[in-house]
Amino acid sequence: MPDPTAADRPLLVLIAGPYLSGTDGDPARIAANRERLEAAALPIYQRGHLPMLGEWLALPIIHAAGGREHGDAVFHAYQYPVAERLLTRCDAVLRLPGASRGADRDVARAQALGLPVYHHIDELPVREAAEEAAG
Repeated sequence: MPDPTAADRPLLVLIAGPYLSGTDGDPARIAANRERLEAAALPIYQRGHLPMLGEWLALPIIHAAGGREHGDAVFHAYQYPVAERLLTRCDAVLRLPGASRGADRDVARAQALGLPVYHHIDELPVREAAEEAAG
């Protein structure tokens, strides 16, 4: 199996942090949390890796299954199982600050899988190809 930390191979990095946490279900606050998660995507990409949010995969599945609001029964039936499946394909996790049971679950699952967990974008290795493209 190829070394997922090899400098010539991009890492698939799950961005984990507060999504519903601390929002009391307020759509504007949920959107603000999502924007904060998505703000990490470009810097991860610029380091030569591929960013991923669990919500990017889970929300279309939740909507197709009949979910109508964040935090409803359908949301909870799919959100965490999608994240768990996704983690089996990821190479690393970036855990952003803030209280979040879901993000803490992602970190625990990543650690159980032996994946590195980073707490700041600058901790992610820079791929040689990313340096050459930027230079």
